[in-house]
Amino acid sequence: QVHLVESGGGLVQPGESLRLSCTASGSTSAIVALGWFREVPGKERELVATMFTNGGASYGDSAAGRFTISRDNSKSTIYLQMNGLKREDTAVYFCKADLDGSVSGLFTWGQGIQVIVSA
Repeated sequence: QVHLVESGGGLVQPGESLRLSCTASGSTSAIVALGWFREVPGKERELVATMFTNGGASYGDSAAGRFTISRDNSKSTIYLQMNGLKREDTAVYFCKADLDGSVSGLFTWGQGIQVIVSA
């Protein structure tokens, strides 16, 4: 099993920055990718950014050059640096781990963390 814990969310004003963290524990050798998704009521959960174990990264349209994903392998942690936050970035942000099939399930989610961008 892989367990994910997110941190770093909160309330910020438009234009400010925030850094989210996601730390994986358990069978972390089964992880092939770690990423961030976000969800707002009435909309589908959307990709923000994903980082693969080979170091490659993929960004969703919402990241648009404002967000950067990075990792600390020693801590099994990924980060999402969000700069120039806008009101429309308000959402629950979820960490997701894609797995290699050696453990139960092909992916797992964190519990989610709220980000509110408001004046």
